[in-house]
Amino acid sequence: MAGRSAVGLDIGTSGVRAAELSLGKSATTLERFGQVALPPGAVRGGEVVDVDAVSAALKQLWSQAKFGSKKVVVGVANQKVVVRQVDLPWMPVDELRASLAFQVQDYIPMPVEQAILDFHPLEEFASENGSRMLRVLLVAAARDMVDSAVVAVQSAGLEPVMVDLTSFAVLRSLYRPSAMGALEAEALVDVGASVTNIVVHQGGVPRFVRILLMGGADITDAVAERLGVPADQAESVKQTTGLAGVAGMAEAHPANRAIEQTGGAFVEEVRSSLDYYAAQPGASRVGKVVLSGGGSRLGGLVERLSTATRLPVEVAHPMASLRLGKTGLTDDQLAYVEPMVTVPVGLAMGVAS
Repeated sequence: MAGRSAVGLDIGTSGVRAAELSLGKSATTLERFGQVALPPGAVRGGEVVDVDAVSAALKQLWSQAKFGSKKVVVGVANQKVVVRQVDLPWMPVDELRASLAFQVQDYIPMPVEQAILDFHPLEEFASENGSRMLRVLLVAAARDMVDSAVVAVQSAGLEPVMVDLTSFAVLRSLYRPSAMGALEAEALVDVGASVTNIVVHQGGVPRFVRILLMGGADITDAVAERLGVPADQAESVKQTTGLAGVAGMAEAHPANRAIEQTGGAFVEEVRSSLDYYAAQPGASRVGKVVLSGGGSRLGGLVERLSTATRLPVEVAHPMASLRLGKTGLTDDQLAYVEPMVTVPVGLAMGVAS
C-alpha cells in the first residue's frame, strides 16, 4: 500500500464499521471496508453500554475484513458530548490547550475534571475594548463515556490512537471545495440509526454542530410497534413505503402514519437546528443540505427536507474523491455501503489533518 495507512472505526447503535485508507501524497485510497451488526442494546444513543458485545463484534469485524492495522481512530457522538462556540482571550494554541480547563467551566454542563476537552480554532477578532480574542468550537466529552468505548476497543485487541468527534469526521469526509468558496455555508446531515450529526461549515471550517439522538431506527421502531411486527420486517416496510414528500400527505395505513409521525418529527428537528444556526450573529446563509448515513436511504427524505428547509438537498457520495483499492467488495456492495462509509472514512482522514 502506498503512503501511510489509517483505520477509522465507527461504533454505531446498529453495528460497528471501519474503513482503512492509504493516505498518499496525490490521492487517498479506500483499501478495506467492513461492518458487523451489534445486538440490540449494546450501544444506546451512541454510548457503549455492553463492552463485551461490542468487543466481540470488533473481533469478528477484524477477522472478516482483514484490515492491515490494529491501530484505530475512534469516533464519539452522543448526549454526553457538548459542542459550543465560545470566545476566549487570545493566546498561542499550545498555551490555550494547556489552560483550557481553567477557562471553560462556565460553558459546559459537567465538571471539567470529568470531561475530555478539545477545541477547533475558528477566527481571531477584537473585543469591544480592543482585546485580542479567539473564537473556537469547544468540544467537551464525558470521560466515562469515552473510557467505555476505549475499553471495548482495547478488549478486542485493537489500539485506539485517537478519539475524534464524529461530526468532524463527517465534515472531513464530505467537504468539497466549491466555486462559491467560503461565501455560503453548507449543512451536512449524517443520519445514523439513533444518532444524527448536523454540521454547518463555511469553506471547510465548522461553524455549528448539533448531535440529535434521532435516526432511522426510531422510524423502524415506530413501525414495528404500530404494526406489531419484528424489527427486520418493520425495516422492510419502512423502506418500501418511505416518507411522504409533503407533510400531511401520508395515506391512512398504520405504517404510513407511523413513518409520517416519527419521520416528520425528525425532519422538523433538522429544520429547527438549521434555523437555530441561522439566528446566530454572523451566521452565513446556508446554500444547500448534503445527506449521508444509513438513515439517508429513507424514500422521500430528500424531498421532505428540501420542502421543510426551502433548500436544495442532495445525497452525499463520500467515495467520489477516493481511489478504490482491492476492497473485496463488488460494485453493488460498494454502492450499498457508500452512505455508511462517511464516518469511518472521515475518522481515518483525521490522521492526516
